[in-house]
Amino acid sequence: MESALDDLLEKLGNHLIWRIGKAEGEEVLVVRVGLATAAPHFGHLPRLRNVQDQEVEELVKSGLVRVEWVE
Repeated sequence: MESALDDLLEKLGNHLIWRIGKAEGEEVLVVRVGLATAAPHFGHLPRLRNVQDQEVEELVKSGLVRVEWVE
């Protein structure tokens, strides 16, 4: 069962795109995820600022993460 789920997730992962960063004026890590067909919509969203790996870890440990689905 687990390998079937792994296979399904692998296939789905090939069709996803994502952006990770911080929104302007917010101390929260934003993870935007969508299907590859939604790529043009990412460009219409507010820009995300780059974050260093250490800051990503700190925000995740603090629970300061917001996941956004982009359609």
